[in-house]
Amino acid sequence: MVKLIDTHQHLIYPEAAGYAWTDGIETLAHKPFPLERYAELSAGGGIAGTLFMETGVDDADYQAEARFVADLAKGAGSGILGLIASCRPETDDGFDAWLEECEGLGVVGYRRILHVMPDELSTGATFRKNLRKLGDRGKPFDLCMLPRQLPLGLELAQHCDNTTIILDHCGVPDIAGSETEEWRKGVAALAALPNTYCKLSGLLAYCAPGQATQQAIQPYVDHVLEVFGPTRMVWGSDWPVVELANGLPDWLAVTHALLGALSEDEAAAIGHGTATRLYGLEGQA
Repeated sequence: MVKLIDTHQHLIYPEAAGYAWTDGIETLAHKPFPLERYAELSAGGGIAGTLFMETGVDDADYQAEARFVADLAKGAGSGILGLIASCRPETDDGFDAWLEECEGLGVVGYRRILHVMPDELSTGATFRKNLRKLGDRGKPFDLCMLPRQLPLGLELAQHCDNTTIILDHCGVPDIAGSETEEWRKGVAALAALPNTYCKLSGLLAYCAPGQATQQAIQPYVDHVLEVFGPTRMVWGSDWPVVELANGLPDWLAVTHALLGALSEDEAAAIGHGTATRLYGLEGQA
């Protein structure tokens, strides 16, 4: 079984932060998804460690979330190797101070969710200047955009060529709608840049109800494998969002089937090797 580092582990603790984005999503709304439940669901799945991924908490809570999870990570057996924290590159107010604090919180990367924000947010000079600061610190930036926004992601990656950009969820293809051309072109253009990588995650949740299968996502996996190559890909569970499909155990089974079709070196790169290098995890898992 290929060893996995989960680079996209969400956790939901309603007592610690607000999660308004889950309102109206019956599977997720007003429910805890704690570390203990993740451990139960992932047992036997080959996960050697995780990176907590900021969970899109209410804006006022994004720093509190990172501090809370940093404390969780210190617990024996947490399995958390580091945090990918939320940040606000669009403003200078407090940005440098937050980066400084994060150095003591075990933060190994950052994200600003963009698919729910105005398109122009990532085009501002302040945003791009601050994103370059992440590269100066050796910290990657996770890019979460819809297919129509991928040209904006391309521009951002070009302007911030010193920063490693990791495309979340394979670029969020509309698998249920089978509208692929815009996505295919956008992903290929991003992949042509040397500072971009792709995260194999989220795909089953984009399938039509009842059709979340390996067969349904295989063409999308094949495309990102072709344009990025296995050595520029990492893996993530996207738990608990994966519960919108068939759950974490199913995604782990599909993952091992997908990686089992590759060479040992290719599977190891996606499973843990590239993540270890990008997030500076040598010797931790």
